[in-house]
Amino acid sequence: MSSGEARVDIPATQVKVLRERTGAGIIDCRNALAETAGDIEKAVQVLRAKGLAAAAKRSGRVANDGIVTSYIHGGGRLGVLVEINCETDFVARTEEFKTLARDIAMQIAASDPRYISREEIPADAIDSERAAYVAQAVADGKPEAVAARIAEGKLEKYFASVCLLDQPFIRDEGAKPRTVGEVVKDAISRTKENIKVRRFARFKLGEA
Repeated sequence: MSSGEARVDIPATQVKVLRERTGAGIIDCRNALAETAGDIEKAVQVLRAKGLAAAAKRSGRVANDGIVTSYIHGGGRLGVLVEINCETDFVARTEEFKTLARDIAMQIAASDPRYISREEIPADAIDSERAAYVAQAVADGKPEAVAARIAEGKLEKYFASVCLLDQPFIRDEGAKPRTVGEVVKDAISRTKENIKVRRFARFKLGEA
């Protein structure tokens, strides 16, 4: 720090709050708070941006370890099996990783996704959805250029409905929850390992 820069005193209570929000280390939290003049919300975004960048670097690494976990709801009327992969058995055995797996199983039970990510959706299915949205907007009197923009917006809502990683995370509170994909990336930044949702199955009693 140069002599011309003002020192920002960060209370330990703020560091504690930020750590609980993000899971980041003490030094990283203190630095983020200093960078944002003690603004916790901005500090969360700073840490998340750094974490997402780190997660992107790890996304290509092989993740063959992990766990298969289950969630049963409604007295056995609804059940989920999900496989979550990481790189090492050490991380797979941590309580944080097990909690992540349970939370994702609960997410699948509650939100009934059809795919893990939008990349799994067949291209013709996306084209069909887009065409239906455009046709509806045109029928409502919108110009084609406007109809195309409306269709893209509705496609994003469609992805957030049917794709697990695009869904709002059910355990987050507030007006703007993280997506499940962001929750996974946050876990990657904390564990320093690549983490992937490999596959899942959801069973509802009596459903074909």
